[in-house]
Amino acid sequence: MDVVSDVIATMRVGRAKFRLSRREGEWGNRFGPYPGAGFHIVLRGSCWLLPPEGAATLLSAGDVVFLPHGAVHGMSSGPDRVAALLPLDPEPEVGSTHLPGLADATAAGGTVLLCGAYRLDRGQVHPFLRALPEVVHLPAGPDRHPALAAVVELLAADLAHGKPGADAALPALLDLLLVHVLRAWLEEESARGPSAGWCAALADPAVAAALNHLHRRPAHPWTVHELAREVGMSRTALARRFTQLVGRAPMAYLTWWRLSSAARILRDTQAPLSAVAAQVGYTSEFAFANAFKRQHGLAPGRFRRTAGGPPRVVTGEASVGP
Repeated sequence: MDVVSDVIATMRVGRAKFRLSRREGEWGNRFGPYPGAGFHIVLRGSCWLLPPEGAATLLSAGDVVFLPHGAVHGMSSGPDRVAALLPLDPEPEVGSTHLPGLADATAAGGTVLLCGAYRLDRGQVHPFLRALPEVVHLPAGPDRHPALAAVVELLAADLAHGKPGADAALPALLDLLLVHVLRAWLEEESARGPSAGWCAALADPAVAAALNHLHRRPAHPWTVHELAREVGMSRTALARRFTQLVGRAPMAYLTWWRLSSAARILRDTQAPLSAVAAQVGYTSEFAFANAFKRQHGLAPGRFRRTAGGPPRVVTGEASVGP
């Protein structure tokens, strides 16, 4: 797996929740804080984003907003509202995949929003996600991120027409949305030429290759010397560049990644602890348990019992209203 795929697989818990609504007239709502990452898609019409800080931003049809840290913010019909004073919008639920009349909302002067959240395991949030700003706004446009625009179009079509299979298609499209949001942000940041941070790390051929080696084979008994040989650099040069861009030395990052992966395996499967230990590179279950407790504050068995396994998906009705 590549790094971005691993970031998503490790941090996300269960299906994305969402609320589909049509807004008309004067309206405004406060969203968050989320125990994860929030998102908004303007499917029809326009509205204003009231960010945690700074001026309001006009959103148009096709715009995508991603809030990776679940920050409090507002959505409104006008820019002159204060997010903290708006009524709280209920936490989104997994809802109906069909909104009757969605295709006619623009003609009726309404704004149609898909607002939702990806629940994240905050203990497993990858440093890549921590590096994202509070708000990622990806405006629509003919030359801006065509793959992301295509996902938004597919979401709008499924929600408008409610064709057979929509209940299966929507969760997959929301997962795909997250992938393309992260890709789009990487593309925009890379164009600015950052000299440090995760965007720079993934744009650096040697560091990106080293990260991919660690992610693809976490159980391998890596050393900095072997990793440097694999990417064609000296041991000292790789260690220095990796630490500068990633924020951790190569072996420290590998340990963090192994134990973060172990937490996901414990949460999502019933594999024996010995098998989990071996899968992430520990030959001794005792050594694995000690390392896991140092990072997560709980022994592996207790962590699994506390995590409670895969979350139950709750279904509900979509929200349509002012």
